[in-house]
Amino acid sequence: MSHTTNEAAFERAKKVLPGGVNSPVRAFGSIGATPPVIARGEGGCFFDVEGNRYIDYIQSWGPLILGHAHKEVIEAVCSTAKQGLGFGTPTELESEIAERVLKAYPFLEKLRFVSTGTEAVMTAIRLARGVTGKTAVIKFKGNYHGHSDTLLVQAGSGAATFGHPSSPGVPTDFAKHTLVAEYNDLAAVEAFFKAEHDIACVVIEPIAGNMGLIPADEAFLQGLRKLCTDNGALLIFDEVMSGFRAGPMGACSHTAVRPDMVTFGKVIGGGMPVAAFGANAQIMSHLSPEGPVYQAGTLSGNPVAVAAGIATLKVIQETDGFYDTLTKRAQKLTAGLEAAAQAANIPLVTDVRGSMFGFFFSDKPVKNFTDAAACDIERFKRFYREMLLRGVYLAPSAFEAGFISLATEEDLIDESIAAAHEAMKAIA
Repeated sequence: MSHTTNEAAFERAKKVLPGGVNSPVRAFGSIGATPPVIARGEGGCFFDVEGNRYIDYIQSWGPLILGHAHKEVIEAVCSTAKQGLGFGTPTELESEIAERVLKAYPFLEKLRFVSTGTEAVMTAIRLARGVTGKTAVIKFKGNYHGHSDTLLVQAGSGAATFGHPSSPGVPTDFAKHTLVAEYNDLAAVEAFFKAEHDIACVVIEPIAGNMGLIPADEAFLQGLRKLCTDNGALLIFDEVMSGFRAGPMGACSHTAVRPDMVTFGKVIGGGMPVAAFGANAQIMSHLSPEGPVYQAGTLSGNPVAVAAGIATLKVIQETDGFYDTLTKRAQKLTAGLEAAAQAANIPLVTDVRGSMFGFFFSDKPVKNFTDAAACDIERFKRFYREMLLRGVYLAPSAFEAGFISLATEEDLIDESIAAAHEAMKAIA
């Protein structure tokens, strides 16, 4: 592959954008390479400015569950745009997409649409505080809930540690209300509830996708549910990534636990900026204009973006065996990665939830961020670069999940597995 034009395009970007990007992971800093600059997408692949083709396993970091430039989604966007790009008023499209989401998650009764996952989780927590009259939030190390000040916090292991800002610009006063526990460690959460009587909510990625793919244990989720119920706190599932990705009811397809609130993003926008949060009618009645908890967004429920989401959900919900197909493809890919690693005598563990997949260069199961950080990150970097040279675009971080789309067909997976065998040999 030639990358001369890519390098020039990225140098141009660095002159006008911090790091040359508008979201840090795109800069490829964690894998020591120059990112290809993408020009267009088609089905399960995209193409850089030099015409190089890549099998795409990020799919715009999750939204494109149908693949790039899906015909029905593009037609919906174009026909809606012809009627106007936005009105700042109610539209029937808002009701239609809400009805589709609520049909899939029957324990939810009402939604509020916003534009980003960050906005959805930030407002869900504000609502939880307004409903409970409490202040503190419990989150988990390695779970990413967007870049709002309250949530951009990390802490060491140990339930007695209050959160500290993980970015300059976040006041310590904001961070002190965020308590950080180890993922899949119920004892740490129990200790917080025993020591702290002002906990408004627990927010969790029930299928973590921002420290690699790590699902929460069922017993852990059951324990969180009981702790929240017993202590008057709300349980929030952050399904910005896993909603409609992990199954027809997202993470709730894999657990019997039902949270008080769910946040959505990615897939419900079908590639456009749409996100939402939902709960039962009683909780949502606290939200303005019905209640005192304020939230507003000029572009929330934008008709063009919502049209892309409706078209995507329609295909998902009206295609027989949709998730079975994607799960089998994800399992075929991860089985191929395992076989390639085994042939090269390299330890590798994998996991799949619906159309989400993950892998770690490790010889033992990965249950939390501490485990993930202990994996062979340097080997991941070398593997990543070898796969990229062979036209396979994985998430450029050892701490991100991968995604299968409906357009990621068998031949692309076979090609990816063949590339993995070569890449594993190269790094052995």
